[in-house]
Amino acid sequence: MTIRTRFAPSPTGYLHVGGARTALFSWLYARKHGGRFVLRIEDTDLERSTAESVQAILDGMSWLGLDYDEGPFYQTQRFDRYKEIIQQLLDQGDAYYCYCSKDELEEMREQQRANKEKPRYDGRCRKLTEPKPGVEPVIRFKNPTTGSVIVRDMIRGNVEFKNAELDDLIIARPDGTPTYNLTVVVDDMDMQMTHVIRGDDHLNNSPRQINIFKALGAEPPKFAHVPMILGDDGARLSKRHGAVGVMSYRDQGYLPEALLNYLVRLGWSHGDQEIFSIQEMIELFDIEDVNKAASSFNTEKLLWLNQQYIKNSTPTHIADHLAWHMQQHNVDISVGPSLEKIAVLYQERAKTLVEMAESSLFFYNKVSSFDEKAAKKNLNQASLPLLQNMQSRLSALSEWLAEPIHTEIKACADMHEVGMGKVAQPIRVAITGNTVSPSLDVTLELLGRERTLAAIEFAIDWINNQDS
Repeated sequence: MTIRTRFAPSPTGYLHVGGARTALFSWLYARKHGGRFVLRIEDTDLERSTAESVQAILDGMSWLGLDYDEGPFYQTQRFDRYKEIIQQLLDQGDAYYCYCSKDELEEMREQQRANKEKPRYDGRCRKLTEPKPGVEPVIRFKNPTTGSVIVRDMIRGNVEFKNAELDDLIIARPDGTPTYNLTVVVDDMDMQMTHVIRGDDHLNNSPRQINIFKALGAEPPKFAHVPMILGDDGARLSKRHGAVGVMSYRDQGYLPEALLNYLVRLGWSHGDQEIFSIQEMIELFDIEDVNKAASSFNTEKLLWLNQQYIKNSTPTHIADHLAWHMQQHNVDISVGPSLEKIAVLYQERAKTLVEMAESSLFFYNKVSSFDEKAAKKNLNQASLPLLQNMQSRLSALSEWLAEPIHTEIKACADMHEVGMGKVAQPIRVAITGNTVSPSLDVTLELLGRERTLAAIEFAIDWINNQDS
């Protein structure tokens, strides 16, 4: 048997981290077992589904590297198939038309609440033999009234539901459009899904769906209901906790594999190991090892992981993702060093790619102003002779390399009988506009002779203009 899993989001917003984790678990399970991973877009909610949301899901899957073997399939392209199944259930006597109005249903529920009963549809239209004129009916599935359903969950074990507690759910609206619990069964049946991994908010849907599978003479897939993700405060993860859309983590400078590594550890572990390559995730992950309890999202832990990935990734890989961030700053990278060289320079310093991009802008854009505090301390009459001396020394260098640059900085400091920092900091402010950069000699080598000397010249003129 070929393992077949799926990720089936509704395109009513961005791809959130909870959905991304579900997609990851489904993807890993299929990859581990040599199976097939399917992407299905459940877009039957015509009022809320948008093309922008579909694209956000596709972009999120692409950025994360969760490639799918089949799809994307769209439920809106399968309405004829759903109508066929609905008619089959009607013909079999496993579905019926319900003519109850909203007022009638609300009155029924109020009475049940008054009787301290669980509000549920009581099946009053089950035995109708004639339609009610002037009413557009829904179609309900005729759920069994006796016995129970066992959901054999790969995370929670067996979960039993009494059929008597399950009402006759609506499978088609008055306009004939199918509802979620019907479409998902038809799709999973037609697409031969063997394993359905999804959020535990769907656990209560499972017994209803299993009964529909049985009515259609189909074998239900195996289920695994993944616990929800909580915020740092223990509440369900939401927008108020910060970034919850996958692409917002790209925007904040995270590498996709760092986010995947973090998500796989939300509810699953392998000993004390914290960092997993994609191949290790595939080899070690097992859905049956996922915890039953909810997991808390810890942004500090994610940031630490991202820093580890930046440190240990190849410069080429970092450059591939850094390029997008440089584009957001309208940087022309052809006028400065390669992004691979920027990656090497900042790998040990940056926690995010946003930080790396912002810190390296001076390599591509001429500094036209200085941080006020930095300039006051480092660009003044005391530093003027140091800058003039370094301008002369650097102009005369035969080799523009870090080592001889370092030698000249030290020589200037010795000549003026000051510490090297007294020479280095004015140069650093001149080239970056502030007081922070990687090792100055390496930075100047990468910036180049022409840009360095121009920056020092600009700083000298700026100092002279302050006193004129």
